Amino acid sequence: MTTASSSSSSAASPVAADPVVCRPVGIVRSRFTEATGMPIQTAGAPEETGRLDVFPEFAPGLRDIEGFDYLILVTHLHQCAHERLEVVPFLDNASHGVFATRAPARPNRLGLSIVKLTAVEGTTLHFSGNDMMDGTPVLDIKPYVPRFDVRETGRVGWFGAKLDQLPGIRSDDRMG
Repeated sequence: MTTASSSSSSAASPVAADPVVCRPVGIVRSRFTEATGMPIQTAGAPEETGRLDVFPEFAPGLRDIEGFDYLILVTHLHQCAHERLEVVPFLDNASHGVFATRAPARPNRLGLSIVKLTAVEGTTLHFSGNDMMDGTPVLDIKPYVPRFDVRETGRVGWFGAKLDQLPGIRSDDRMG
């Protein structure tokens, strides 16, 4: 009973007792070597190219990946030095809670990029729509499936008035 009670209380705890450990499956290669000047979202830079060098031990996981136009890359924002709960995001001049933004200065520093797969060469995935820095660790790769991933909505919070700014917007030093 003590064990059951302990695990019940730890599950309800506001702070996780056990760390979550992830290991990269590959590394992004990109022309971007610093955050300043990078695209802030893949949709804002569809012409930017990059590649993902998947580590050899994960090669079997790439079987059939060439059948997809788009991939979702879950990344670790390894060069972001800060974790903040309130940020002034790139598309706005007002402060917002980090969970209401796509800002990189967030707990766990996880990133999400939807990229267009352009070629597969062995364990190298070439893509366009790059918004990632050279050396970015990729934690997972998922196929983008519109039936699963697209949701039509008119409710996009504070982004609604800002989305027209996206093409051409680049990052600055506020998230470093």
